Amino acid sequence: MKVLRNKRKWVSTSKYSRNLFIMRTLLTLSLISLLFSCTMSTNEINSASPKYTNELINETSPYLLQHAHNPVNWLPWGEAALKKASDENKPLLISIGYSACHWCHVMEKESFEDSAVAAFMNENFICIKVDREERPDIDQVYMNAVQIMTGRGGWPLNCIATPDGRPFYGGTYFPKKEWMEVLDKIITVFKTEPGKVEEYASKIVEGVKSSELIASPENNTDSFSLKSFAEGLKKWQSVFDSEYGGNQQAPKFPIPNNYLFLLNYAHLNNDTAILKHVNLTLKKMTFGGIYDQVGGGFARYSTDLEWKVPHFEKMLYDNAQLISLYSKAFQKTKDPLYKKIVEESIQFVNESLSNGKGIYYSALDADTEGEEGKFYVWTKEELKTLLKDDFKFAESYFNINSFGLWEHGNYILIRKEENAAIAKSLNVSEKEFEAKIGAIKKILKQEREQRTAPGVDDKSLTSWNALMISALVDAYFSLGNETYLNQAIETADFILKNQSKKDGGLWHNYKDGKSTINGYLEDYCFSIEAFIQLYEATFNQKWLEIAKDWSNYSIKNFYDQENKLFYFTSHEDPALFSRNKEILDNVIPSSNSSMARALFRLGKLFPEEKYDSISRDMLLQIQNQFNAYLPSYSNWALLLLERIGPFYEVAIAGKAAKKQTLELQKTYIPNKIILGMTANNADLELLEEKWVVDQTTIYVCENKVCLYPVTTSEEAIKLLLD
Repeated sequence: MKVLRNKRKWVSTSKYSRNLFIMRTLLTLSLISLLFSCTMSTNEINSASPKYTNELINETSPYLLQHAHNPVNWLPWGEAALKKASDENKPLLISIGYSACHWCHVMEKESFEDSAVAAFMNENFICIKVDREERPDIDQVYMNAVQIMTGRGGWPLNCIATPDGRPFYGGTYFPKKEWMEVLDKIITVFKTEPGKVEEYASKIVEGVKSSELIASPENNTDSFSLKSFAEGLKKWQSVFDSEYGGNQQAPKFPIPNNYLFLLNYAHLNNDTAILKHVNLTLKKMTFGGIYDQVGGGFARYSTDLEWKVPHFEKMLYDNAQLISLYSKAFQKTKDPLYKKIVEESIQFVNESLSNGKGIYYSALDADTEGEEGKFYVWTKEELKTLLKDDFKFAESYFNINSFGLWEHGNYILIRKEENAAIAKSLNVSEKEFEAKIGAIKKILKQEREQRTAPGVDDKSLTSWNALMISALVDAYFSLGNETYLNQAIETADFILKNQSKKDGGLWHNYKDGKSTINGYLEDYCFSIEAFIQLYEATFNQKWLEIAKDWSNYSIKNFYDQENKLFYFTSHEDPALFSRNKEILDNVIPSSNSSMARALFRLGKLFPEEKYDSISRDMLLQIQNQFNAYLPSYSNWALLLLERIGPFYEVAIAGKAAKKQTLELQKTYIPNKIILGMTANNADLELLEEKWVVDQTTIYVCENKVCLYPVTTSEEAIKLLLD
């Protein structure tokens, strides 16, 4: 499997494409002709008495620890490694990946565990291993460099840099023979033609910095319009897959924010065609192999157009965002399938990616016992033996036929038809059929639990845990299950207790009781959004005040006053060769777009003008980019929809405020924020003078101007949907 797209950044904007072309022209180094690819697998650490041990043994990252017994003298990223490279005048060999990455482990097995390859690397390079999830800042700048050099990206990411960290060559996965040839040529050029290396490095650094620039708005307009993405939306619609949903391209990534934007747009503009596409996509994903039909939860992507063959790794960030998306889709459609997917996905996350005490882990590996997908696939003989007379039901439901056949006689469990159609073909009632499938899934899950389970990356990341808080609150709003809200609060308490710094900032990572990496912008923006949601669910002012404090901290430590956008790293973080501003939305929304949306919401709740002003300035910087490639700006476009409006503040005051809120939240009304109180103790401007004795009142407001109050959620919903 080959993935030619960076999960965090697509090469998509016209400006980026121009820079890419220029840099390709400039960079004529003959080594750049090699093929690069990306994927992942699991490699087990050697036995109890390993032959080799390197400096990674002192790290907490599961990915780095996987490489702690390589014969390569790996060092973690840091001052010591950079000093060593400078002292010895050796190029840096920076290898970046993550614990669930299949091709990372393939390359490890082929090259990094080979003593001859390791000896060459140790002699000629200072070798650094980086966990891209722990250090997204490092991953971003070197990924940008490799994309400029090769036109593609992915993991493992292997980048060769000057001793001071400036990249001059890079790629992704290399087979061992090519890897050795590449390294030999690189070290020859480095030793014999230092001037050429310096020239290449300077041009690549220039290209990276240029690619991250956002052109100033072409006009001085301070207004927003749907015209800013009208052309981009048409181009996007032209590549909709009308049979399987998503776009007409493989591999297919479930990009939740894309479909959240489309859902919101369809709702606000009564666009039935786009709503139909969203529903088709969501349904086909749940039918596909990308969704675990036995245990719930989504894999990272499918390798084909049919959502059939997944890349089997499961990531927390994917599942958290998809829980939010399906929760909102259920609000909109009331389709019971979406409710089931939300419940099953939360159950999966709680069973497989949680310590049960509020901490959520990062990922499940794709491989077990050296085979990708082994934990999830079945032979026909296995299923017949397990299910006996009920096999015919499983055969029809899971497509144990040519459609479900994968490789080596293994079947991926995948759906194709609705339950009613299958039940009719088997001459049983739909109710009886669904009962049979429920019993079959239980048998298969019990059997699967006897297999060797995929490895768990048990580090906890603040940003991804915040996404899970939002997911649980969204599920609570949609389904009304208070257990989900309690779980969200427990995770929020974990962040406050373990990830909060004395200076008011956040840590990024948590593993084995340690938090060691300074927080990135993504940690703040996702946490701010999550805590605002917690306030909406509980009316506990504490969550809102914390969100406000983190916003102030972010403005102080990340904001670029001149460019009116936020850096990904804090002003206090050690400098890399380029300081990145994350702009493009992808599988995870960009930290800048999420911060802009968070500040917009804070501006609706607090009197300070700075929150709304900064958010507005950020969007004005970006909106001219939308038509270039709208899917890369979908979260920005959501903010545009909110600003165009109408956007409502809903103030609820009275003893039944929480009950009324929950009733209101079960309806899909995206452009709103709710504030309330259950006692006469108004802490927010919009709640002042809203208390009525022995009555719960609901005020629908726009720009802090309120309509005459109503007393039921039904009346409020009518006003909001009018």
